Amino acid sequence: MKIAYCDAFSGISGDMLVAALLDLGLDLDRLEAEFAKLPLDGYTVQQSERVVNGLRAVGFNVEVKEDRQPERSFRSISDMLTAGSLDPAVKATAREIFTKLAEAEAHVHRVSVEDIHFHEVGAVDSILDIVGVAVGIHALGIQAVYTSPLPLGSGFVSARHGRLPVPGPATAELLKGFPVRFEDGDSELVTPTGAAVLAALARPDPPEFSIARTGYGAGQRQLADRPNVLRVCLGDCPPNDRSADLRLDHLLVLETHIDDLNPEWYEHVIERLFAAGARDVSVTPVHMKKNRPGVLLWVLCDLGDRDRLSHVILTETSTLGLRSYPVSRLSLRREHRNVVTKYGTVRVKCSYPPDGRVNRSPEYEDCKRLARQHAVPLGAVYQAATLAAQNLGTVPADGRE
Repeated sequence: MKIAYCDAFSGISGDMLVAALLDLGLDLDRLEAEFAKLPLDGYTVQQSERVVNGLRAVGFNVEVKEDRQPERSFRSISDMLTAGSLDPAVKATAREIFTKLAEAEAHVHRVSVEDIHFHEVGAVDSILDIVGVAVGIHALGIQAVYTSPLPLGSGFVSARHGRLPVPGPATAELLKGFPVRFEDGDSELVTPTGAAVLAALARPDPPEFSIARTGYGAGQRQLADRPNVLRVCLGDCPPNDRSADLRLDHLLVLETHIDDLNPEWYEHVIERLFAAGARDVSVTPVHMKKNRPGVLLWVLCDLGDRDRLSHVILTETSTLGLRSYPVSRLSLRREHRNVVTKYGTVRVKCSYPPDGRVNRSPEYEDCKRLARQHAVPLGAVYQAATLAAQNLGTVPADGRE
């Protein structure tokens, strides 16, 4: 498995990571060709070589002709990525990074993700930095990204909302679960763009790996106490390492106790919650105060979906309030594969435990639909799909057979 390790002793920004990927072999012409697929103009990109504290590094810079950039919402940037003819894998990775950033901003400002307007990150240079990272990750065949502990710097920065402490609120939100050091450095060292990239793509605690190449990406400022470069090591994990099959997600739990709702209504409530974006919903019988039987309504969701899902709970149930708290979820890599049976096509969910096995499970809804369509027992369709799934090979973390 090919991994990239971000040795971020001077922090990380989007342009520093693109520059390091260029130093590792990403071709500037390929980068510009992908940029040309976006509905953006009025810019030029430059690659340069610099010497920083005696280290040879690559610089990446976006020159924008217009000083004033339009404010772009999360929706408009998502639409821009959809409208462009980017490589599908690049498009998906870029959207994931922007989604992480939008969720963090929504949490900080207590608004919905749909209402988020990017200011600095909505500018052309930041958009190209994020898309450039996505292009580089896939062009270099990187299957997993890891990061060192992050120095967060100190002081204040000027933003659209005024002077803000370092790290900025959205940056701090994005870096939940990552090892960090406050008061390390005398300025902002991790930018919101850099934090969003790490939140979407990276994880701490790298496995043992052998270094194949090292790239240095130069930042735009001169730091007094350290070279302002990002070192990215490209290498390979041992063949038996299965860390790419595990994913760490930072999610939110919403929950409330209810003892006076018509039990018939819970089906409707659960359907509304899933339609509003819940990852999972459960209703558990509990024994409440005054010996009353009740239920615990439990919802797992993305951080940016809290307000929307809270609204469903508060309007569709009799509760007077609810609790929320962040949780970390370690999950197996999984994907859907299609198998053809004599009854029709069935999706099969494949998951990859760390011991190297592959679990294959036919999708119940597909089997139920085909059983009704052909007037056969559900078990017959399920068995046919299970037998067909045994011929499916293992798909590595990069998605290639």
